[in-house]
Amino acid sequence: MTEPDFRPARADDVFPFARALGDHAFFIDRLHRQRNGLGTLFVAWLGDRPAGDVYVWLERAEEEPIRGHLPGVPLLTHLEVHRELRNRGIGSALVATVERYLMEEGYGRVALAVRTDNTRAARLYHRLGYVDWGHGEVVCYALTTTPDGRIHEEAELCHVLVKDLLPVMPVPRAEIRSIGASRRF
Repeated sequence: MTEPDFRPARADDVFPFARALGDHAFFIDRLHRQRNGLGTLFVAWLGDRPAGDVYVWLERAEEEPIRGHLPGVPLLTHLEVHRELRNRGIGSALVATVERYLMEEGYGRVALAVRTDNTRAARLYHRLGYVDWGHGEVVCYALTTTPDGRIHEEAELCHVLVKDLLPVMPVPRAEIRSIGASRRF
């Protein structure tokens, strides 16, 4: 199997990804936001085949609870892998690509919202090191475009998950012993 190629989207990616994954308006909107520095749409190609995408939302969160508890934290949104290519590690690799990108850009944390009924996706995120944010469920709104071009908004109850990106440097045992020895209680 050819190795997937992961990169930020370009204008010529819109039509093939919209044809393969649907929702042309989504890809147009995210590419527009990317051009304005509001986020980055990452795409995965498997040879000449669109394999998946994920968007990094760098704007203020639309949901007030997320804005309040996670100000300035990028949001991983719309992770999608073509149904014929699922369970091959493409989604995990897209997430890893985004995490590396965010670390290079100086971000120390990333968050995402996953529908409460999407247990399969939640398992993936937990496996990748994402944990519950500790502030309860949030109502999020998914926008989809119908075949006739109308925008449909749907409320979704979501879990918010977070991941710290900057590795914690372990303290050598010798330093721990010397710190403890120098304290007087």
